[in-house]
Amino acid sequence: WLTNYATYPWMVAAPVAGLVGGVLAALLARSRFEKSAFLSTSLMIIGVILTAGFSMFPFIMPSSLDGRSSLTVWDSTSSRMTLQIMLIAVIVFLPIILIYTSWVYRVMRGKVTAAALEENHHSMY
Repeated sequence: WLTNYATYPWMVAAPVAGLVGGVLAALLARSRFEKSAFLSTSLMIIGVILTAGFSMFPFIMPSSLDGRSSLTVWDSTSSRMTLQIMLIAVIVFLPIILIYTSWVYRVMRGKVTAAALEENHHSMY
């Protein structure tokens, strides 16, 4: 699995990002730079996840019994017809979801205060 790093040398950036992000997070956690420490931990997490993905590529679920039975990226993709049906479903339902979500946010906007709860004690729980 580690042959991907020899084939694609740019993939080495992922483990390096994981290590650098971890070291920076440890150093910055003791300082006043909380945002920088948060960004460093984010870099570390991204680096670790990409390292696993780059190391295993093209396998998603490798078989421990028979390498030919492993699930690869190409075996796990949907057919063209399925992708077309899902595109139509997204085109139809995404605007409905966005309109409903914006309506809910508009209706529920504003802060709930203690005075509003006391004033409307018969209608609010």
